[in-house]
Amino acid sequence: MTAALETRSPFLRVLDGTPLDPPPLWMMRQAGRYLPEYRAVRAEAGDFLTLCYTPKLAAEVTLQPIRRYGFDAAIIFSDILVVPHALGVGLTFEAGEGPRLTPVTDQAGVAALSDRLDPDKVDPVYEAIASVRATLPAEVALIGFCGAPWTVATYMVAGHGTDDQAPARMLALRDEALFQSLIDRLVEASIVHLAGQVAAGADVVQIFDTWAGVLDPSSFERWCAEPLRRIVAGLKALHPHVRVIAFPKGATLEALERLADTGINAIGLDWSADRQAARRRLSGRVALQGNLDPLRLIAGGAALEDEVARIRDDFSGARHIFNLGHGIRPETPLDHVEKLVEAVRRAR
Repeated sequence: MTAALETRSPFLRVLDGTPLDPPPLWMMRQAGRYLPEYRAVRAEAGDFLTLCYTPKLAAEVTLQPIRRYGFDAAIIFSDILVVPHALGVGLTFEAGEGPRLTPVTDQAGVAALSDRLDPDKVDPVYEAIASVRATLPAEVALIGFCGAPWTVATYMVAGHGTDDQAPARMLALRDEALFQSLIDRLVEASIVHLAGQVAAGADVVQIFDTWAGVLDPSSFERWCAEPLRRIVAGLKALHPHVRVIAFPKGATLEALERLADTGINAIGLDWSADRQAARRRLSGRVALQGNLDPLRLIAGGAALEDEVARIRDDFSGARHIFNLGHGIRPETPLDHVEKLVEAVRRAR
């Protein structure tokens, strides 16, 4: 990270404390199935994990939305389940069904996790990051990421995604010590993986806690807030200047307030968040990111234009990064993304 990059990148300037109008813009899952060029590379790779673990291809799909739309940040193409895979958990992706993992549900399963991340799984991510950073314009920031321990654990315990994450919630209730040992291992692995991404060239890391919203307040504190606090402290001990964004989907405003004191630089808001309340209670401590409903982007027209204007009004004068409230959906029309970029960057 250089001083020149910090100065030239609108995205980093907001994270470092400067409100900008228009705000910087990127989209979660911006490198993905809505792009025809992505689908071509995906076909070349043959399967999802091959795409993730082939640095040349992962770098290419990371750069595609930057070339097409000129977003202010690129996010490396990878997956939150790289960490458990690198710890020795079996992982496949079934077409139309999502990930399938070897379930980790007892002490033997936790004990079987590797003491170190498999270089064959994580080094390709770092190589792709280095390649992208060497190619990106200096004003475009590069984001690395991982899944939050709670969210990753929900997939590890169930062996797949579920609607309410009941398997992980039940394990945490029935055997707190066992579940804590799993979370502890994921905290340690996440610090190592994020530090590797920063060393390779990532300016920012985002921690995705997709299932934060299913927990009661005390469970949220134990399984989401405290692990995040430990990850941020461990990562910034190694890389003091890295910026960290947390995206705890579905978390209450009270929960977000607890996260604001974990050392992060920004909080991502999903589309259900009350923007004005979040600004009042959080913007003095962290930058805010979000929070356009991905369905509005698909709808286009007035539903899109009006909401973009409302979001910009709600965050006017605050540190804000424009984004979706969740990942872009595959059926999103390309011209609607063009309209979004135009609307966000339009002079007020």
